[in-house]
Amino acid sequence: MKNLILIGGKLQGFEASYLAKKAGLRVVLIDKRERPLIMNVADEFHCFDVTKQPQKLIELSKTAVAVLPVNENLETINFLRTIADKLACPMLFDFDAYHISMDKKRSKEYFQSIGIPAPLDNPTSPPYFIKPPCESSSIGTSIIYDNSGLEGLDPSMLIEEYVEGDVISLEVIGDGERFEVVSETKVHIDGTYDCHMVTPLGNYPEFRDMTYRLAKHLNLKGIMDVEAIDSPKGLKVLEIDARFPSQTPTAVYHSSGVNLIELLLQAFITGVRENEGIPWKNHCTYEHLLFGDGKLLPVGEHVLSQGVDYHEFHASEGLEIFECSGDRKVFTLISWAPGKEAADLNRQRGFSMLRDYLGIGQEA
Repeated sequence: MKNLILIGGKLQGFEASYLAKKAGLRVVLIDKRERPLIMNVADEFHCFDVTKQPQKLIELSKTAVAVLPVNENLETINFLRTIADKLACPMLFDFDAYHISMDKKRSKEYFQSIGIPAPLDNPTSPPYFIKPPCESSSIGTSIIYDNSGLEGLDPSMLIEEYVEGDVISLEVIGDGERFEVVSETKVHIDGTYDCHMVTPLGNYPEFRDMTYRLAKHLNLKGIMDVEAIDSPKGLKVLEIDARFPSQTPTAVYHSSGVNLIELLLQAFITGVRENEGIPWKNHCTYEHLLFGDGKLLPVGEHVLSQGVDYHEFHASEGLEIFECSGDRKVFTLISWAPGKEAADLNRQRGFSMLRDYLGIGQEA
């Protein structure tokens, strides 16, 4: 069995580990923490800091098919760039694309340079959407409904027009010359602007075209996630992230059958093939549920990162459940089937299983 080395043991690492195992790979995890969140889903764990002991990583790379950074520690990412050529296998990462995507100001400048629509900067009237320049996901974001809310705001924060509409996501994988746009998903947002559920979308040609252009003009060699708002004002691209994402890849896998880890390996080994769209195979719901006040409640993925252990709770055809242990108990429920009705039945089967386990009533 081939090894895939993951550097980072949090949520991106969990997603990559999940899909690596679906692809028949053995997961080797490296993390400088003694007990990373996903330690128990890896096949092998090594506790060390790659920036301080790079030779250990170089030796491990001799046993692996590839190395995949799944963290957003800038010091670590920058260091990995300096030793990538010393590894015995490919590093599945586009450092140039990440340099642009990690900074939202640089990303917006890139969007403008190739004519990609995005929310307006520094609008003249509220509501305003506020976000930090370099954090991923929903961290540090807020909506300000009047001008007084701008007083005392950190000058580094980005101020954009607030655009209402569905949040949609699309991954693209490139080999530097060809770019495979994968499968659209809808990202369901909670009250803290964090994702608590992902479901598949139908083919969206305009979004696919924008995603392709964003990858092509970067000469992307690796994976990139594109997030946009489908608004009454038209499609607006919110951000790009040139690193392995969390949540959406599993929904893509169960709804379309496409494994992004397999595609990413192909990009670095044999090259990718472009496509016109990937048809649905299943309806799929991917969601996080917090157990609190005797109920199961939708919750954003940030709560998972506060846990101490993320592991499989149940697996059967059409239903998988993962449990995150810690101060608060959180579950990830993944349900799928060829039709929505059958997928909903599997979802309800998962809810019933969790209610029995937690000893709560059917109405909770």
